[in-house]
Amino acid sequence: MKIEICAFSGYKIRPGRGVRFVRMDGKPFLFANKKCFSRFSHKRNPRKIRWTQFYRKAHRKNKSALLKKKKTRRIVKKERGIVGASLDLINARRQQQKEMKTATLREQAIKELKERKRAKALRRKKEREERRKKKKTTEKKDKKRTQREQNKKSKNKFNTKNKNIGRKF
Repeated sequence: MKIEICAFSGYKIRPGRGVRFVRMDGKPFLFANKKCFSRFSHKRNPRKIRWTQFYRKAHRKNKSALLKKKKTRRIVKKERGIVGASLDLINARRQQQKEMKTATLREQAIKELKERKRAKALRRKKEREERRKKKKTTEKKDKKRTQREQNKKSKNKFNTKNKNIGRKF
């Protein structure tokens, strides 16, 4: 059986004891007694109520209980050689692999940059060609317009003279 901890006071709760409350969002809370539950429901802060374990931790009251916690042992890794390969040889191969990876990554990055530059140059070239084509077409259109206008002017002059000649004032 599992010993659980009160959500408000921090006391241990033995199996078969306590009150479980499930909030609307589905989060369950376990309380040691009705006193803890009522304080929780009134939205009291357990760090400000003196008899709770959270208050004692926040204000460093029970130092002896804090020191009793078990210290976890740190695992010390020791590297050893394998049969047929010494530790120095293994480390040298690891280093070579790292260098190879960095070299290949560098090469890939350089290739990508070159490809980007080529693509950019091609785009610029296409844009220049399009601009040149547009210029040529606009120049041709302008020439045609000017020729049309000149023709119209010359026709209008000719027509106006003919009209005036036949009339009497």
